[in-house]
Amino acid sequence: MRNHLKTYEPTLAGLEHKYHIAMKEKSMAKLQADKLATRAETLEQQLKQSQSLSASMVGRTTDESAETARKAAAAKAASTKKAAAAKAADKSLTAFQDRENPYYNLTFEPQQADKYQMKKTYKAHMAPISALALHPKKSIVATASDDNTWKMWTIPNGELIMTGEGHKSWVSCVDFHPRAANLATSSGDGTVKIWDFAKSKCVATLADHAQAVWGCAYHDSGDFIASCSMDHTAKLWDVARQKCRLTLRGHVDSINAIIFQPFSNNICTCSGDKTVSLWDARTGLCIQTFYGHLNSCNHVAFNLRGDTIASTDADGGVRLWDVRMVQERLQINAGPHAANKVALDRSGTVLAVGSDDHSIKVYSAEDGSFLSTLDGHEEAVQAVIFDASAQSLISSGSDSTFRLWG
Repeated sequence: MRNHLKTYEPTLAGLEHKYHIAMKEKSMAKLQADKLATRAETLEQQLKQSQSLSASMVGRTTDESAETARKAAAAKAASTKKAAAAKAADKSLTAFQDRENPYYNLTFEPQQADKYQMKKTYKAHMAPISALALHPKKSIVATASDDNTWKMWTIPNGELIMTGEGHKSWVSCVDFHPRAANLATSSGDGTVKIWDFAKSKCVATLADHAQAVWGCAYHDSGDFIASCSMDHTAKLWDVARQKCRLTLRGHVDSINAIIFQPFSNNICTCSGDKTVSLWDARTGLCIQTFYGHLNSCNHVAFNLRGDTIASTDADGGVRLWDVRMVQERLQINAGPHAANKVALDRSGTVLAVGSDDHSIKVYSAEDGSFLSTLDGHEEAVQAVIFDASAQSLISSGSDSTFRLWG
C-alpha cells in the first residue's frame, strides 16, 4: 500500500500545483472584474455629468441669447432716442433761421405815460425788487428780489399766485417762456433756473457761469435762453438738453443785461466796459459794438420792431441806437443819478427810465424830449415795464414794492 501510494504522490503534487494556479487565476479574474466594474461606474458618472453639463450649456446659451436680444433691443432704443434727440436738436436750429418780424410793418398808438398816475402799491418782498416780467397771455407779473425769491402776482388785484424758492443768493432777473409754459430766473449764486408751473418746482439748473448772473432772456421760440454774468461772458443755453451751446466772449467787464432782438438770431448785451454789443447766436461772433456811453452800461431794451436799441448807464445817460445804420440815433440825459432800467412802449415812441433818484422819467423816443416824472417810490427804481394790454406801467424798487401806474 505504501509503495502504491508513492506512485500517486507526483500526481497529487501536480494536482495541488494546478489548484494553486487555478486559485491564483480566480483571484486575478476577480480583481479584473472589480476593476472593470469600477471603471464602468466611473464612466456612468462621467456620462451623467456630461449630460448635465450639456443641459446647462443649452440653458446658458438660451440665457445668453435672451440677454443678447435684450442688449440689442436696449441699444436700438438708445439709438432711436439719440436719433430723436438729434432730430429735436436739429429742429431747434430752425429757431435761428431768418424770418420776418410780424410787427415790423405795424403801427400802434403811443401809451400816454406822461399822464399816468400811481394806482396801487404792492408790498411784495422783504428786500429790493430788481426785475419784473409780464405774463405773455394773462394779467400776471413776476417779480425777482434780493430776498432770494421770485413771485407771481395778479394785476391789478395783487394776489400772490406762486413763490419760487431755491436760489442761494439774490435773484437778478426773471423772464417768462413765450408760450407761458415756464419761467427762467438768474441769480447771484451763479445759476439760471427754469421753473415749471404745472409741477410748481425748479426743473433745471444751468450752472456754467463762474460768477453772479445778472440777466436771462428767452428766445421767442422758447428753445433757448441767453444769460449774462459778472464773469465777462454771456451764454446761450439749449433748454431741451439743459446744456450751454455757446459762450460769447469779448466784453472786458461784467455783462449787466442781455436780450434777444425780436424774431431774430441776434443777442444784445451791455457791459461795465461802457459798450453795447450785438451777437450772432448761430456762430457766437460779435456782429457790432456800439461805443458812446461814458460809464458802465446798466440795461438794454429793444423796440417791438427790433430796429432800435435803448441803453442806459450809471451816469443817467440814455442812448438810442439804430441797428440798421449801426449808429447812435438819440442821446438823452436822465442824470445825474444812475439810470437803472429802460423800457419802450409798444409803439416804440415812448421811453420810461427807472432812476436812482426814486423816480421814473418819461421821454419821447422820437426826439428825446422830456415828458414827465412819475414820483412815488421811496428808494431807487430798479425796474420798469410797459403793459400794452392794460395801457399801464409797472415799476419796482429798492423799497421792496412794485407799483402800478395808469
